[in-house]
Amino acid sequence: MRRVSRWDPRDVIAAKRDGAALDPEAIERFVLAYAHGDVGDGPAAAFLMAAVVRGLDARETLAMTRAMIASGDLVTFGDLGRHSVDKHSTGGVADGVTLVFTPLAAALGLAVAKLSGRGLGHTGGTLDKLEAIPGLHTDLEPAAIADQVRSVGCAVAAQSPNLVPADGALYALRDATATVPSIPLIAASVMAKKLAVSTELILLDVKAGSGAFMRTPEDARALAEACLELARGDGRPASAAVTDMSQPLGDAVGNALDIAETVEVLRGEVRGRLRELSVAFAARALGHLHGVAIDDATARAEAALDDGSALDRFRAMIQAQGGDPRVVEDPSGVLPRAPLRIPLIADRGGVLTAVAADRIGSASGALGAGRLRKGDPIDPAVGIVVHPKIGDRVEEGETIGEIHARTEEDADEAAGRTLAALTLGPDPVPPPPLILDWLDGA
Repeated sequence: MRRVSRWDPRDVIAAKRDGAALDPEAIERFVLAYAHGDVGDGPAAAFLMAAVVRGLDARETLAMTRAMIASGDLVTFGDLGRHSVDKHSTGGVADGVTLVFTPLAAALGLAVAKLSGRGLGHTGGTLDKLEAIPGLHTDLEPAAIADQVRSVGCAVAAQSPNLVPADGALYALRDATATVPSIPLIAASVMAKKLAVSTELILLDVKAGSGAFMRTPEDARALAEACLELARGDGRPASAAVTDMSQPLGDAVGNALDIAETVEVLRGEVRGRLRELSVAFAARALGHLHGVAIDDATARAEAALDDGSALDRFRAMIQAQGGDPRVVEDPSGVLPRAPLRIPLIADRGGVLTAVAADRIGSASGALGAGRLRKGDPIDPAVGIVVHPKIGDRVEEGETIGEIHARTEEDADEAAGRTLAALTLGPDPVPPPPLILDWLDGA
């Protein structure tokens, strides 16, 4: 009787351990076997470690990405009646761009059907911030998302558990086995979630600096290029910006606080780096999808913030998802409020020359604004507001922000940690550039 050979996942592990380039079929079979429970955590952890040590080339990374996509559902929205765009950020402190960009792009006639996740680390994610608005829900089915986008222009919903489940399982294993810092593995994780959702353009915001996962512009650029290579391999238009995260992008580091700042930006009341970057992404999308010259697209995006049309889209999105639309008129009266609001007083004077943004994020997380593990509760009301940016002069005794806390002890600790994260010097310094590079996937 003819013997049928049995596939052995150890062969895949050994080949990568020894530095061999794996066939795409071998990687896809391994990843899908892990997703289906036919390969255990032990072999999968060994494969991940081999991939970190030996690396994955572009062909292998694309195969891994495609396998993660194939492990779950594909999300399509049909004809939305508008050109569609999806935007993803690798995350950073006070990064509220998605909250501003989504209604802004809708006000410019684009469709934004955004699937987001919950945050780990410094503060909550986009969903946590939106859910600080009383009544708002994000558990929307694809058909409901499509209907809302057709009527409102935008929707932000929770990522389905069936969307790239292999990525969720592998990421948890990477976190447990110290195999997170690998550009190919990070790129595959990011792009599997983007490519599993049908949109005409993918925009990526890859952060670099003290408040980001990628600490240097060089590493951020390498990640951006890896992500764009995966988009090319899947035939999807994409563009990536490498942006500065050497300091908090906005002023608010919290959840309800982020929403309040979003409303101020959408009202046209606040200028600054958060508005500037939101406008840049909206203009990029409009230019790519409608063929509008970038200067004209930028002017249109600026106007949509100043004339209230972006704010109208935000109000309509909040109402469509069950939230209290009065948040756009009276954020402080609608959003959760911490019992203590303590002024943040500068303990020394000088020019702000550097910020340890990650320390400010951690201080906000310690107040309860973030989570260490999936499923941990967060406190939407607490957080930190810090106004000065690099290059600004600060006077000793000046109020430079606020601490929103539950107890005086928590507030004092957060204030101390925040002030310690600020470096002041005697001489003027220029503000760092906000956008370090734009990369196209074409």
